[in-house]
Amino acid sequence: MTGEVRFTKWGGRRHWECDLEPLGEDGHGLWLGGRAGISMRRGDGEMFPQLHDFVMLVPASGCWIASVNAPSAASSIAVYIDITDRPRIQDGVVHAVDLDLDVIRHWDGSVAVLDEDEFAEHQIRYGYPPEVIAQARATCDDLFARLSAATQPFETEARRRLAAYLT
Repeated sequence: MTGEVRFTKWGGRRHWECDLEPLGEDGHGLWLGGRAGISMRRGDGEMFPQLHDFVMLVPASGCWIASVNAPSAASSIAVYIDITDRPRIQDGVVHAVDLDLDVIRHWDGSVAVLDEDEFAEHQIRYGYPPEVIAQARATCDDLFARLSAATQPFETEARRRLAAYLT
């Protein structure tokens, strides 16, 4: 496993790319780490530095990828979950199609869904199949409930992984 992560949008357009450090696997999935200052790329744009440390979880099952952030003045977001197709690892690289919806939890504990307008627009523009729409919506609703209820792996396990990565 190399730690490369490649998100695309529907139709194969580049979305996010970064190279992370493999941290191991457990029952929750594959854990990767990124330090403040690593290079990130959005779409076809220039590389830019990540502003804070984080760990990423590619789940053992499910259609999402979560990033759990270290406290930083650069972000008010503690947990950021991208709703995706089923992430897959091919030739050591994590691939996923970002389906617009994101579920986040701020440091104050509030939970929100982002980009519902983009999700609605892209359903029409890119012709998301009905089963993709239904899966993304169900995943989003499930993750909103899980973050609101402070369930694992987004709590103790993610914080343990992050703390170990930072030491």
